[in-house]
Amino acid sequence: MPKMKTDRGAAKRFKITGTGKLRRRKAFRSHLLEKKPTSRTRRLSRMADVAPGDARQVRRLMGR
Repeated sequence: MPKMKTDRGAAKRFKITGTGKLRRRKAFRSHLLEKKPTSRTRRLSRMADVAPGDARQVRRLMGR
């Protein structure tokens, strides 16, 4: 059986840490930032863990 290919869209959106955890960027940080408080934009800039319910599907897309 051939190797599983990495979904290139998923590869751009998710990262796998050294310990194997999945990380993602948060939404609502791309535009219309003037009206959002700086505290909110700082919070949105941090990476977040992928939810346990989505992790299996994301791992598959990442070719793992």
